[in-house]
Amino acid sequence: MAVYTEVPDDELAAFLAQYDIGRVVACKGIAEGVENSNYLLQTERDTYILTLYERRVVPEDLPYFLGLMEYLAARGIPCPTPIRGRDGKALRALRRKPAAIVSFLAGVWHRRLLPEHCAKLGTALARMHLAGRDFPMARANDYSLGGWRTLFERTAARAGEVSASLAEELEAELRFLEGHWPEGLPTGNIHADLFPDNVFFLGEEISGLIDFYFACTDFFAYDIAVCLNAWCFEPDLTFNTTKALRLLASYRRVRKIEPAEAEALPVLVRGSALRFLLTRLYDWLNRAEGALVTPKDPREFLRKLRFHQRAAGPALYGLQ
Repeated sequence: MAVYTEVPDDELAAFLAQYDIGRVVACKGIAEGVENSNYLLQTERDTYILTLYERRVVPEDLPYFLGLMEYLAARGIPCPTPIRGRDGKALRALRRKPAAIVSFLAGVWHRRLLPEHCAKLGTALARMHLAGRDFPMARANDYSLGGWRTLFERTAARAGEVSASLAEELEAELRFLEGHWPEGLPTGNIHADLFPDNVFFLGEEISGLIDFYFACTDFFAYDIAVCLNAWCFEPDLTFNTTKALRLLASYRRVRKIEPAEAEALPVLVRGSALRFLLTRLYDWLNRAEGALVTPKDPREFLRKLRFHQRAAGPALYGLQ
């Protein structure tokens, strides 16, 4: 979450008049994250999140994102529910940008992750995968193999500003992944960005899965790979095998991981690490002036990628 677009009071009031959610009491920008402009919106009746979509979000994808959240929420997954206006529509425009209001989910995200948090995540991730299997819409993953090559080409010339010989290292990894990327794995609707700050807890239980704006139709095992990268490294970037074991064991109690998925996992975690390395590298080199957001250091995922390149097989991640 972030704030790139300021909303004047009169335009906000006119926008909210299209909803039956009461008069606005407070509206405060949320500075975390990097993608869209987000506001914590309080009205006489409840608390909501107002989002203006910008940067990477393609407007044509928004019906999929909002529809998936609504579909999952109706099936017991704790994710934001889009709020429909008096005309029945959830998506409209504000400040000449697509905008929507979704329900607010109480909870906090944990900055110090414990193995039990990873176990809870595994359960929630598997439940989400199963709940979204019959969602009637689909969306290609823009940040999979084809998209990585495009990002690399946009950053290669300046990659050395971040790390010496980075462009050469990225080129070699891309060639490896292009030659080894799996095919035919179980596929469905995935989150694709389930980092700790997108998972809220109340006490010991998960209360919210948020920020579905990279959701897509792709391998379930790729979503697992994203979570291994996001949840199972310590602050010093050492890999915590216990966290990976707990995450995967909890996932498998809800949804079986097929042998082909387990075999592909070492390649998928490398791809996941490269995906976030490239997007962070692009943001690091193309900072938006005036935005209330700090780009994340891409070198974190460079170190994670190098770790995965040395992995001997799926047993390292808790799979035989």
